[in-house]
Amino acid sequence: MEENDPNIDHSENQLLEALPRAERLRLIRQMTPTVLRIKTVLFEPEQSINAVHFPLEGVISLVTILEDGSTVEVATVGNEGIVGVPLVTGGSSVVRAISLVPGRTLRMPAAVFLAEFARPAPFRALIERYLQALFGQISQAAACNRLHSSDERLSRWLLMSHDRVGNETFPITHELLGQMLGSRRGTVTLSAEALQAAGLIRYHRGLVTIINRAGLESVSCECYGVIKSALDGVVESAAIEALASRRAVVPSEVVLLQLNRIRSAHKSIDTARPAI
Repeated sequence: MEENDPNIDHSENQLLEALPRAERLRLIRQMTPTVLRIKTVLFEPEQSINAVHFPLEGVISLVTILEDGSTVEVATVGNEGIVGVPLVTGGSSVVRAISLVPGRTLRMPAAVFLAEFARPAPFRALIERYLQALFGQISQAAACNRLHSSDERLSRWLLMSHDRVGNETFPITHELLGQMLGSRRGTVTLSAEALQAAGLIRYHRGLVTIINRAGLESVSCECYGVIKSALDGVVESAAIEALASRRAVVPSEVVLLQLNRIRSAHKSIDTARPAI
């Protein structure tokens, strides 16, 4: 269920925050603050998309639905992204978008989004970069679901959700996790129990708490680092361009941002662990 929320802080979506201030404020004036409850469906396969959402918190999953009704997650979106980008490529989607962890978004009508995307402005370039990163995430998830263990995939999912939620504790059920990871509920339960026994998480009555993030990263496959680096790169590139476009920019500031981006990418690669 979507609910309007007039009290939302408008600075929590990383894509919007990366835009020049004047551009960001102009776009936000055309958005409506919204609250998404758990299991809120934003759109279904082959359904026309009537709005895009810029998440401020929470986790929204993009899932493929099979003939027998089972689902497999192909990507997740949080405050680093946008939900509804199939509008750019045709107006309808081949996936379901569903809220897994409740949170808040900024909702922009489809017609407004398309009009803004058509303008030669920083917003268009940012969305195009995000599209590339999203497609990369989908490709990486396909390989991950095929090649990596349930423990690795669950760890990756928990780390990505932790990044987006911003809290150590957030709600999620074994049933939903099984649907998202394409695993039986029993398999997910065993993996969650293994992570809990290792002191990495605590799971109780539909709430998971991250206890040892570094340990969770060591269990996760390399897909977490690859996906995170690509998504972070979208925001960092936009920040560099916004800084460079300022009239009073100091060249050394741009160089420093670029160096930090390179270091961040190297760190993600170095901390990634091989599949087990």
